[in-house]
Amino acid sequence: MAGLYGVIGDPISHSMSPLMHNAAFEKLGIEGSYHPFHVRKENLENAIRGVKALGIKGMNVTIPHKTAVMEYLDQIDPLAEKIGAVNTIVNDEGTLTGYNTDGLGFIKGLKEFAQESIEMKRVLIIGAGGAAKAIYYSLAEQGISKIDICNRTKEKAELLKTRRSSFVQTEVLSLDSVQTNLGLYDIIIQTTSIGMNPKIGEKPLNVAMIKENAIVSDIIYNPLETSLLKQAKELGARTQNGLDMFVYQGALSFEKWTGRNPDINTMKEIVLTQLGGQHVNR
Repeated sequence: MAGLYGVIGDPISHSMSPLMHNAAFEKLGIEGSYHPFHVRKENLENAIRGVKALGIKGMNVTIPHKTAVMEYLDQIDPLAEKIGAVNTIVNDEGTLTGYNTDGLGFIKGLKEFAQESIEMKRVLIIGAGGAAKAIYYSLAEQGISKIDICNRTKEKAELLKTRRSSFVQTEVLSLDSVQTNLGLYDIIIQTTSIGMNPKIGEKPLNVAMIKENAIVSDIIYNPLETSLLKQAKELGARTQNGLDMFVYQGALSFEKWTGRNPDINTMKEIVLTQLGGQHVNR
């Protein structure tokens, strides 16, 4: 019998995950099928019960359920516990374990893009929401020792660093103050929704003072090149959009469900082909 997998969210109709994962199953010759499930918050508990009842082997969890779903699972991975969000569920003979592959997926994509060690780099994270938390704690797990955060609301960023590893040095900065000091950073990671379609002309900050050859990574993938990335590229920075994070977080979920490594290039190609290379909807 083919294994059943899926993704729950609200909304979910534009999810690219089914195309990506079903292509990965086919490429590896695995009998599995992956489906989108529209689940409203009032039905979340019943949906998770249904995962057990139907023997669904694995699920992804997307907005707005990543935090709320945790109380209905049997076990939570320590990193997901620290992040406070789950995006992947593994069903091991009725025991549901929650993981978070968002941050680690981002790091895998970043390392592939950088083609160099990132452990000694000085990092700036823009934003302090859910994606920023996943990336921040995952970077800390990887041994990055200097990770600063800037956010419109400094209090929210202060909360982010309260559970950091003891060896991580973090300074919380305002968006205004950080702009003149961007030359200090080797890697700048933009985690907010600023610049996303349809407001593609907006930027969270001006990167005029950026270090040449720095890496600027924007987790937005609609559009594939935000105004922030365009400006950074013009100033000699290396730029990366959010497609790598999307694909690698999915690949890590796939690996946890099946024990197999999917073909990353196949997953990227199916997403870009479906959307004409213009944008990606998760």
